[in-house]
Amino acid sequence: MNHSVKLISSFVDNGVGGNPAGVVLQADGMAEAEMQRLASIAGYPETAFVSHSDIATVKLDFFTPTKRIPHCGHATVAAFSVLAQQGKVGQGAHSKETIDGPRHIRIEGDKAYLEQIRRHVTPITAEQQAAAAHALGLEAEQVNALATPHVANVGVSFLVIALPTMGNLRSLRPDRESIATLSEALGVIGFYVISPETEVSGRTISARMFAPYYGIDEESATGMGAGCASIYLYEVLGHKSEHYLIEQGRLMTPRSPSLIEAELEVTDGLPHRLWIGGVAKILEG
Repeated sequence: MNHSVKLISSFVDNGVGGNPAGVVLQADGMAEAEMQRLASIAGYPETAFVSHSDIATVKLDFFTPTKRIPHCGHATVAAFSVLAQQGKVGQGAHSKETIDGPRHIRIEGDKAYLEQIRRHVTPITAEQQAAAAHALGLEAEQVNALATPHVANVGVSFLVIALPTMGNLRSLRPDRESIATLSEALGVIGFYVISPETEVSGRTISARMFAPYYGIDEESATGMGAGCASIYLYEVLGHKSEHYLIEQGRLMTPRSPSLIEAELEVTDGLPHRLWIGGVAKILEG
């Protein structure tokens, strides 16, 4: 069976921008090697493969151009947007089966939200901070100007680094090889670098994401990274809110503005579950 890849842009901001994701429907019976090959040919940051599930609404398998990953936020939003457009899912509660177990999904209006579970938030060492600074073209003291960088995990891990200004984010000089080396050592997908300054007032943070270890130089919207950043905001930076709006993609070349919503469920003073959501736009297929 020939499988076509639909192109969806997830987490669009007022109908524009977003992050492209591939979606392959009726992927039942595809071998992992075949999925990886098709994801590599498609070349999108992530591609979701949709197949039948006995325990959830659908099963989703996620691949970057070079590696399999257990979860992907923007490809999940993309997949459920396609299913909703085709009338295969309606409003309300759904679920996805992944290699990391099932997760809940919500469809509300034109938005899809995916469940994330907080697992841990761990500071990195001074030596690792220096390596992270070098990888981003910063001085060592800049990466902990607001707080120590932490590895956060909500199903996958990202290194979250907070910088004071959008100017700091804009002037980053990422060394892809160094980022890939440290990402592998830390067991993370990549670096999620944030600032409390935003381009649009009323939003919480702006962000950039680099994941060259997984074949992604920079990404315009990262649902799992936004979840990790939300945990970091709440627990490390002390921004005690249960709702965040995260801008991403505005400092990329070419620019692709994205908007990610995060809802936190807090128990005993700590967020234990998150809902990451946004709007997707079908571009091709």
